[in-house]
Amino acid sequence: MSLGSADRIYWIDTMSRIAQPVLHHLNHRQLKAKMPIERKMDDRHMYTYLEALGRLLTGMAPWLEHGSREGEEGRLRERYAEQARGAIEAATDPSSPDFMNFSEGYQPIVDAAFLSHALVRAPEELWNKLGDQVKQNVIEALKSTRTRKPYYNNWLLFSAMIETALYRAGADWDRMRVDYALRQHELWYKGDGIYGDGPDFHADYYNSFVIQPMLVDIISTLKGEDPTWADMEENVIRRARRYAVQQERSISPEGTFPAVGRSLAYRFGAFQLLSQMALQHQLDASLEPAQVRCALTAVMKRVINAPGTFDEDGWLTIGFCGHQPEIGETYISTGSLYLCSAVFLPLGLPANDPFWQGEADWTNKKAWNAQSFPIDKALY
Repeated sequence: MSLGSADRIYWIDTMSRIAQPVLHHLNHRQLKAKMPIERKMDDRHMYTYLEALGRLLTGMAPWLEHGSREGEEGRLRERYAEQARGAIEAATDPSSPDFMNFSEGYQPIVDAAFLSHALVRAPEELWNKLGDQVKQNVIEALKSTRTRKPYYNNWLLFSAMIETALYRAGADWDRMRVDYALRQHELWYKGDGIYGDGPDFHADYYNSFVIQPMLVDIISTLKGEDPTWADMEENVIRRARRYAVQQERSISPEGTFPAVGRSLAYRFGAFQLLSQMALQHQLDASLEPAQVRCALTAVMKRVINAPGTFDEDGWLTIGFCGHQPEIGETYISTGSLYLCSAVFLPLGLPANDPFWQGEADWTNKKAWNAQSFPIDKALY
């Protein structure tokens, strides 16, 4: 078996290990009864379940949409696609014991947006195949977030992503929420591929957790609706490519990366943007797809193999490398942790894609082993 094939199996196995408790219990409408809530704030039970669903599916979506239809992978993909649709039904059915909160407090804006991003990434498997009543329930749930006011930072993109999903669903959508988010982020661009989180620069991974992946997919989906949005696309992609280069260069020869900024409990979800650029064939010319795969695989193994990453029942625990509850901010709870699934986006590429072929050292592995590696340069 080639290394690329072995890596793909490892990625699918790792994603399955993360996904199984959430999707299994939602399909039995027992998530609220069975999922533990590790937290610092007592109110997280109001939000943690939607966090788990939306964040998990945003990473799984490309594989559910484009993964193999054949063999063992095909059978597993089909089973998880059915479970994902069942989970969406359970979460949005008002009569379900797992009906989730979309309208109380501010946090639902965030996780309705991650669920929306999943719908945009997998329109056939996660939207078209839903029953009519489920579709209506989803639309009503997403619209109910409009009573919440987003904060003046990356949260503007959450509102815009929800509207993007409503657009894809053929429902009424609000152009102004989209336009405001896109224009403000253009004003907040700081240079060299990095946006501010609001007016200020933050040294964290939010350019990858939220900002650039959502900017790319909102504009890609809606650019035909406004020439101003279409004109933004080239710069948004150029900046995303540059930030992906920076992300790849942050991975050490050992598969570690800097513990900088907030929300470190999202673990390798920090590399969503690098994974998305690989998925969309938008990697900079200086990056071989195979080196990105090898780098991300090294990160996965470093994280997953850390003792305490999962509890005895298979649920993720709060931590960056293992169980480190002290690094969880007050807004972090068990459901929050499932944003780590965003690293799996390249599973939406077929097994014969260059991403899954061959083997290559990543930049820091070359640099620290006295190999030639490309010089870095800023984006102007």
